[in-house]
Amino acid sequence: MEIVVSGIRSTGQLHLGNYFGAVKNFVRMQQEHQCYFFIANYHALTTHPNPQDLRASVRQVLVEYLACGINPEQAMVYLQSDIREIPELYMLLNMHAYLGELEKVASFKDKVRKQPNNVNAGLLTYPVLMTADVLIHKATKVPVGKDQEQHLEMARNFVNRFNHFYGVDVFPEPYPFNFGEALVKVPGLDGSGKMGKSEGGGNAIYLSEDPASIHKKIMRAVTDTGPTEPNSPVSEPIANLFSLLKLVSPPDTLVHYEAAYADCSIRYGDLKKQLSADVLSFLAPLQERIKEIDSNEAYIQKVMREGAEKASISAAATLKEVRQIMGF
Repeated sequence: MEIVVSGIRSTGQLHLGNYFGAVKNFVRMQQEHQCYFFIANYHALTTHPNPQDLRASVRQVLVEYLACGINPEQAMVYLQSDIREIPELYMLLNMHAYLGELEKVASFKDKVRKQPNNVNAGLLTYPVLMTADVLIHKATKVPVGKDQEQHLEMARNFVNRFNHFYGVDVFPEPYPFNFGEALVKVPGLDGSGKMGKSEGGGNAIYLSEDPASIHKKIMRAVTDTGPTEPNSPVSEPIANLFSLLKLVSPPDTLVHYEAAYADCSIRYGDLKKQLSADVLSFLAPLQERIKEIDSNEAYIQKVMREGAEKASISAAATLKEVRQIMGF
């Protein structure tokens, strides 16, 4: 049984990208592996959230984690900031992370471009904190999307550098994990890139979002002028809509619209209406479960308290070992 670690940033609600990119597999993972699932509220600080918003977001993400099928009786479910060993390990690993390699990270360069007035040290060392999240439990498997693969590659570099520098074999190398399947990158509604919070409010479909809002977003999704001749190449915006159909619709629905595109009979309005209906149908049972859990405050607090207690056992043992290795 291998150790699996995965976290979601606590910057609001979970969206379909989070769900299909990682969360949907968590139920299988927790049945077959020793799993640590956490809410990454330290990572959220890179965008300077309001404290009240941060607290509300943490609660919302936890509720949605549980609604998606995370079972705190089978897996460790905890808040990142409740594990005091994580920031210390982060600090210690920073001593073996170098400016040149951190500045080359694609996600850092993207953030610098998007938020030039908030290029903080947390953004620069984001991969180191992510590494600490994983290594604190000596995890070997990390379910991540395509955009996070570079961070895991860096984590392996940090592992090998630390082990080599101190002449130990304390940390295993972590690798992306998705049951041997291709890592899922869910497209957004803006016609390019991935679904995400930072790409703009209209780009993502959230698990607990109001149905009317979801329908409006999908109907406004970016398209093109349509195919001009049979079997025309599919543009990225339309390929994105087809990708979303593949995730939430019956297979014959996708086949129907792909065929309509190929013979130039497709009507994008009809495609969007179908996608909207299928997204809402997919989300309906999840949203009912979210409401049920959200109304049980005692259960939410119990999950957070017990999760922190369980995860701290592994974290304390790892940090004690690291401190001894480094001479403390």
